Amino acid sequence: MGGRLRDTRPVLITAISPTDESLGAELLALQKAAYAVEAAIIKDDRIPPLHESLAGLRAQPLRWLGAVDEDGRLAGAVAWEETDDEVDVNRLIVHPSALRRGIGRALVKEVLVRAGTRRVVVSTGRDNAPARRLYEGLGFVPAGETEVIPGLWIADYALVPS
Repeated sequence: MGGRLRDTRPVLITAISPTDESLGAELLALQKAAYAVEAAIIKDDRIPPLHESLAGLRAQPLRWLGAVDEDGRLAGAVAWEETDDEVDVNRLIVHPSALRRGIGRALVKEVLVRAGTRRVVVSTGRDNAPARRLYEGLGFVPAGETEVIPGLWIADYALVPS
């Protein structure tokens, strides 16, 4: 038997905020590391959150959940905006060393629980096959594509709970 063993150490999913002095820089570093992986996958580093400053991150009107590992480090996070009718997953970030552990899936599932009966939308790089598989595996359906910057395309997804 060969192959890599999947790391299944537990994480704690909890509310976080980039305005927390002890967490802001760690969250920004996580975001940059995660989007660097996506940039490599889609062969384009013009992803806006990849270049965001700490002040810019803190200025976003987003709700956040973090996945904290057993050592107290932030392994992943998800941020969203919500209205009475819709939840928009703005970003899902997982540290490169924590990929393929189910952290992204667990974070999105927690947002779905919080969304209740509201429609949930999310976007990812059009050529980001791992993210697309994740969203489709959770029941999201393609809802179009958008060119956000000339030559940089995202795939839009939606999930309407039944």
